[in-house]
Amino acid sequence: MAKEMKSLAKDTVIYGGTNIAAKFVSWMLVVLYTYTLPNPAEYGVVTNLYAWTSILIVALTYGMETGFFRFANKDTANAKKVYGNTLISIGFTSLLFAIIILIFQQPIANTLGYRNHPEYIWMLGLSVAMDAFSCIPFVYLRFIKRPYVFAGMKLLYVGLNVVLNIFFLVLCPFLMKVAPSTISWFYRPDYGVGYIFISNIISTTIQTLILSKYIFQAEFKFDSQLLKQMLKYSYPLLFLGIAGIANQNLDKMIFPFLQVGTKGGNDLGIYGAVSKLALVIMMFTQAFRFAYEPFVFAKHKDEDSSQTYSEAMKFFVILSFLIFLGMILYMDIIKYLVPSEYWVGLKVVPIILFSFIFQGIYFNLSIWYKLKDKNHYGAWFAAIGTLIVFVGNIIFVPRYSYWGSAWSAFAGYFIVMLLSYFFGQKFMPIDYHLKKLGIYLALTLVLFGISSFIETPYLLVNLALKTVLMAVFIVFFIKKDMPLKEIPLLNRFLKK
Repeated sequence: MAKEMKSLAKDTVIYGGTNIAAKFVSWMLVVLYTYTLPNPAEYGVVTNLYAWTSILIVALTYGMETGFFRFANKDTANAKKVYGNTLISIGFTSLLFAIIILIFQQPIANTLGYRNHPEYIWMLGLSVAMDAFSCIPFVYLRFIKRPYVFAGMKLLYVGLNVVLNIFFLVLCPFLMKVAPSTISWFYRPDYGVGYIFISNIISTTIQTLILSKYIFQAEFKFDSQLLKQMLKYSYPLLFLGIAGIANQNLDKMIFPFLQVGTKGGNDLGIYGAVSKLALVIMMFTQAFRFAYEPFVFAKHKDEDSSQTYSEAMKFFVILSFLIFLGMILYMDIIKYLVPSEYWVGLKVVPIILFSFIFQGIYFNLSIWYKLKDKNHYGAWFAAIGTLIVFVGNIIFVPRYSYWGSAWSAFAGYFIVMLLSYFFGQKFMPIDYHLKKLGIYLALTLVLFGISSFIETPYLLVNLALKTVLMAVFIVFFIKKDMPLKEIPLLNRFLKK
């Protein structure tokens, strides 16, 4: 394995590994929510509102995370000035957004169908504003290579959020039965979903306050010319980011308008829960991104950069296929993470997983327009993907429910992946290992197909047979692309 790949893998573990751990703990909250909330429709509320928050965070950062990396690396001597101007810009827009949410919380609640709970809107709105602002200090920590501080802040938020959720959704209901007087002065047994949003805003506020130490390391010297250049570079990434997150969440945002009533609420809850199960690949992509994005800008000046990018793509895709098989082959166990009333939606998981793989590949391909300062191409691609997802949902969800959502996302991600590849080869040709990746894809699909026929009455037998299939993929990978002697730590034992 090339030296650069080892370095990238190490950074992925340090920066992204912690992010995976944090995402994993948050991911496990789906277990808590689905088992403590009274029905899938209640979880549908969580699914719907968090889908809105995800797209709002992207909108409020408007590509300035990547913009910071670009301009800080171009002029490292003035990196703190770049940092300060980024904070000024994001801080102003986040504050403006928070004020608007507080003023118009009731009309927004009415529009989204939460007329009786406008507090959901202001709690999530303030959380989104603080999250957007906090994104920049986290980017700065990656820039100055403070992985352990970065990890600590991420884990702090997740830990607080989990503890608070357990307190409100598990401990408080128990105390209401055995010692109601201890909590009856603040706890409402019928508030349910609301305590999820309360936990979130408390955790976000504490994280933002602790990050203030690194916020004040910036050089707050406003430079309108610099900011103008950064915004010009970053604004296409805003559309790219919104479209990217919309492809993932647009279906959950508009679902209540397409499938109304009790069935619509239940279907949204089911779809939201099984989609969460599929987010393992998204966690891997996010972890890879934390290391890969600064790596790409730093590596671009080297003569062998194209070869390095090709190798990175190869390992990313192979490991994504491995995660896909791990999820599908062991679904007999994974399904117990949610109650049985959600299992009806598990058949859609393979489609969702492949959609996320396409999204990850698209992220890897996006380096060409970021490095060539042609971000408008990314914006156009993302807009096309969003249009496909939107139209697909409008046409198919009323008739096929969440199956229409899943296939629409699959089509949207697939098309933008192809567009980015073909245009990328025109402006920045990279010799990707297409033939080899095609072989891995074929192997993955064959193993997946075989696994669908393994249905004996015995769980252990099913798991044993599917483990053999997983072993086939791993052995093939080790033999062709990951010799054991190249793996850190293991190579020491093999040499002995």
